[in-house]
Amino acid sequence: MVTGAAGFIGFHVAQKLLQLGHKVVGVDNLNTYYDPKLKHARLDLLKNDPGFTFVKLDLVDRAGVAELFAAHRFPVVIHLAAQAGVRYSLENPHAYVDANLQGFVNILEGCRHHGCKHLLYASSSSVYGANTKLPFSVHDSVDHPISLYAASKKANELMAHAYSHLYRIPSTGLRFFTVYGPWNRPDMAVFLFADAILSGKPIKLFNHGNMRRDFTYIDDVTEAVVRLIDHAPTGVTKPENFAPDPGTSAAPWRVFNVGNNKPEELLNVVALLEKELGRTALKDMLPMQPGDVLATYADIDDLTREVGFKPSTSIEEGIARFAAWYRDYQGAH
Repeated sequence: MVTGAAGFIGFHVAQKLLQLGHKVVGVDNLNTYYDPKLKHARLDLLKNDPGFTFVKLDLVDRAGVAELFAAHRFPVVIHLAAQAGVRYSLENPHAYVDANLQGFVNILEGCRHHGCKHLLYASSSSVYGANTKLPFSVHDSVDHPISLYAASKKANELMAHAYSHLYRIPSTGLRFFTVYGPWNRPDMAVFLFADAILSGKPIKLFNHGNMRRDFTYIDDVTEAVVRLIDHAPTGVTKPENFAPDPGTSAAPWRVFNVGNNKPEELLNVVALLEKELGRTALKDMLPMQPGDVLATYADIDDLTREVGFKPSTSIEEGIARFAAWYRDYQGAH
């Protein structure tokens, strides 16, 4: 099962699994957080594959989720559905409690009662919150979230740990770092910038553009997720009185950073988009936003050790591919 299958990362993961010959049940509630046309366009592509089954379901629907698990007894669950976005969590906190906490416990209960062999779920680089030690490591404490979105993702990691400990459900948390590429979410920086550049509107650059993000190309992310499927955690053996490590556990639970390991200046990303789109951006320099962090930078050593993962897409190549898709999609819609 892939939840959030009509979403950006979920669509790409489902597509890759289908290409590898797996049968995929895709679940999504098709909410209106952003234009559902984009979600339906992604779904139409997935539905072309006979191995794909779509179920429209809100994961807050406890009975509906239980029925789905009972009917399919999924060996692998890739849970990518969530209420996303840091800024929106300042305006609509209840959406995050519903989708990210209630929805997640329904997934955990489904895994518990129906024999799931491996749960992989989306966490976020935002869990690092007020951390300033770079690069961010899964072995550092993440107890100071600075947005409700980040707190909900940290809560997911803790909830998964409890279920891994109590019921031995192997679970892997995926801390994604600024994922971008074709079929990007329209509320994310690269899409917003492209939209503004081509429509002649100013780009909002917070902290006067002095921000660095570990932009991670979607194909690299998908590759990491698919490689991890067959690497269900078993738990580490530790001597008595050993202080627990934030990134591992005696329970079958792990978290990994899924990032590019190379942060980019936001102004450089804007310059690359200007080059690809053939237009100059109007720049609106603004102060730092509440809930935002100055820099993200992923330490991916654990992921490299576990599955041999190394991101292979440069920011130049990734932005060029995104811009080509963006022009094509806007032309078709």
